[in-house]
Amino acid sequence: MVRELPGRLRQEIVDCGYYPELVADGLAMTLGAETVLDHLVHHEATFNSDEVQRHLTVLALTEQRLVVSHTDESSEGDLEHAAGEVRAISSTESIPLSAITSVGLTRVVREPHRFGQVARPVVETWLTLGWGTMRRLNLEPATCGDPQCDADHGYAGSLVADDLVVRMSPFADGEDAVARLVAFGTAMQCAVGHR
Repeated sequence: MVRELPGRLRQEIVDCGYYPELVADGLAMTLGAETVLDHLVHHEATFNSDEVQRHLTVLALTEQRLVVSHTDESSEGDLEHAAGEVRAISSTESIPLSAITSVGLTRVVREPHRFGQVARPVVETWLTLGWGTMRRLNLEPATCGDPQCDADHGYAGSLVADDLVVRMSPFADGEDAVARLVAFGTAMQCAVGHR
């Protein structure tokens, strides 16, 4: 059984103005009869050579899972289509909360020594979610700490879960959007922590 999306979630999708019926339909289809506990809508533009490409990510948290919806405009190389025809690629992914291995919420703060006293101290915020589908390997040459040493010490690195990163700033997205990101990230941390 497919229900309507909660009013606030649907309105945020409509407010983005980016294929709202397509996005809402895919999300509602994937959610079925589940109740949405919290959500996050992130609309961003990327600049690619001489064109602007838009991208919409919608995250919906339910009791049992995280539903991730992505919608992009396709470029001419993505899909074969008639000249001038506009196409969009819209997909949804369903991740059981028990499969989510990490939820990171990072804030970049200006004047941290005056936190709580300075207006608008948060410069940037990002939410990183990992469930094991994607991992990023960061490698760099290892050193022994001796600046005169020229021996090969191999490599040192880290393997980081990096399935989804949502990045916002008050300057690009607005303070309300950043507050929503923090609230959603906190809800995700609590939901995954209780599993």
